[in-house]
Amino acid sequence: MSTIKIRIGKRKVTLHKSSQLVGLKRKGTAEMLNARSIPKSFSDSSFVKSNIYNTLGGFNIVKLRTDGTSLDWKLNEVRSYDTVDVGTHVYYTDESERMLVPTGELYITFYEGVSEEEQNIVLDEYKLNFVRRRNSNCIVAKVTVYSKNPLKVAAEMESYSLVRVVEPDLDAILDDYDFAEPDDDLLDHLWHLKNTGKVADVNWPLKPDADSKVIDAWKRMGNTGSDDVVIAVIDNGFDLSHPDLKDSVYKPWDLWSNSSRIQHGDPRFTHGTPCASVALAASNGKGIVGAAPNAKFMPVSGTSFSLRATEQMFEYCVKNDADIISCSWGTTDPLYSLSAIKEEVIKEAATKGRDGKGCVVLFAVGNESKDYINYYSAHPDVIAVGASTSKDEHADYSNRGGEVTICAPSNGDWPIIAARAWWDEGVSWETGTYRFWRDGKERGEPGKYKHFGGTSSSTPLVAGICALMLSVNPDLTSKQVKEILIKTADKIGSPLEYDTDGHSLKYGHGKVNADKAVKEALRYRDEKVGTSQPAIEAPVKKGRGIFRFTVERQAPEGFGVQIGAFAEYGNVLIQVEELQRKYDRPVIVSINELEGKTVYKVVVGGFDELSEAKTFSKTLKDDGFNIYVRSIEGLA
Repeated sequence: MSTIKIRIGKRKVTLHKSSQLVGLKRKGTAEMLNARSIPKSFSDSSFVKSNIYNTLGGFNIVKLRTDGTSLDWKLNEVRSYDTVDVGTHVYYTDESERMLVPTGELYITFYEGVSEEEQNIVLDEYKLNFVRRRNSNCIVAKVTVYSKNPLKVAAEMESYSLVRVVEPDLDAILDDYDFAEPDDDLLDHLWHLKNTGKVADVNWPLKPDADSKVIDAWKRMGNTGSDDVVIAVIDNGFDLSHPDLKDSVYKPWDLWSNSSRIQHGDPRFTHGTPCASVALAASNGKGIVGAAPNAKFMPVSGTSFSLRATEQMFEYCVKNDADIISCSWGTTDPLYSLSAIKEEVIKEAATKGRDGKGCVVLFAVGNESKDYINYYSAHPDVIAVGASTSKDEHADYSNRGGEVTICAPSNGDWPIIAARAWWDEGVSWETGTYRFWRDGKERGEPGKYKHFGGTSSSTPLVAGICALMLSVNPDLTSKQVKEILIKTADKIGSPLEYDTDGHSLKYGHGKVNADKAVKEALRYRDEKVGTSQPAIEAPVKKGRGIFRFTVERQAPEGFGVQIGAFAEYGNVLIQVEELQRKYDRPVIVSINELEGKTVYKVVVGGFDELSEAKTFSKTLKDDGFNIYVRSIEGLA
């Protein structure tokens, strides 16, 4: 059968066998990642016509010498060879030329109430081996030499009375969201950190302040971030010898070798190096500097469409203490939208990582200029990053959609500079030459840098900014980080492009502002300190006073000065009476729950303007109060 209908994610699709390609795994290689091994090339084998692709689902993708026979017949013959452990067909869909390779594993979800004994009966019937249990209703199984093709098993099992959903694990090549069109305007210098309107060594006007305000954030912090924050970059092509990356490497992991040995040197894979450098290139006195140059760098090598690989890459990040996970890859092909398994994997990382605070997960929206975004970035727990230009305009390649969270400076007018892997061969132009610079002018140490852009660049830039936020407030949850980015974004473009909720299909909630985001992260930290340390701990004793008071609702608007939080209501009355008598200002009390206890926040306020509250705060501070200025709306 040359076609078969199976489930991929949320859709059922018809797969067709490739008429030329197969996947082979060599015998004698150590089993890695349960379903995969490190592929060794078959290019020296007489039955292989050409080697097409490595590390796809653990297989080498090759063209066989059929010698006039059918591909099915030849593959069956090759499977019997001493050097071949496993052979599989390669598949395509009607709507895509993207190769699909079954890894041999199946994710089987049973109906509620199906017992383990009944689940094992299903495995026995289809001659599958149990791999592991995801939960009481979902298991991972693997085909054996006695099983049918995993796709046939999946197709048949869907009609089994005990089985709700079965999804074969498939791998496919995902898109790297870098932007390397030779006729695009790229960027020079680190204008994306602070844009003065000029590029130092070219005659190219930019728009002043069309940047991410990273340098302003550093000034506010008084440093360039903490080395306690770990940024995981999941990608391919990491040059760990690069001077801007080598000293910050932390717990590297390669998906295909299941080890710390990161594969390198393949000119097809260079994308991870510039992406990582935008986030965290070291401040070492030469070359470039990333948004969070002190952060630890966790390179996770090996993007994959596979269910199992997706689980493993995110689980590795969570288990090895990644704070932030930056992903500049994905797909906008509707056939490869996220399955429920992948949605759950990303959700678990974003909600259960960092000891329950959640890893901050970012995905690029993609560079196809579509009206919908990369399916990975559309996940509700993800920060979906688009691209703006050095003129504060929408980068026309950046995908648009209702799920775009935020945008950040990248190319589209003039490029930024990023690190270059030592094996990077550059962009092939029609002339046959290779170039790394828009204007042909080498910058920095020869061979170490290049112009870069796309949502591949804007995404790690925001990841670095998230690292600055966690540097000043490590207690922020992933949800709070996303919330702060949204609240502090700068609205660029036409106001008419934003809806009533302040969201634009192009820009998301606006362009990232690192300085405002860090400031808000600090405010969150200070507010938490204020509410977790009541001003008066001891209970009120008899005889402290008799009070007459009236109560009226306060509108959630304006500004005030919070003087503390109290655990005892009697202390609130005493403090309010003193404040009203001394300052003749309205006093607002907000009733809150903190760790199961009632806490009363006391705010002197009623100011229409923030400047008035700031001026009054100096008086309270001089009188010995530990205070901070806040919005009254935030009390609601």
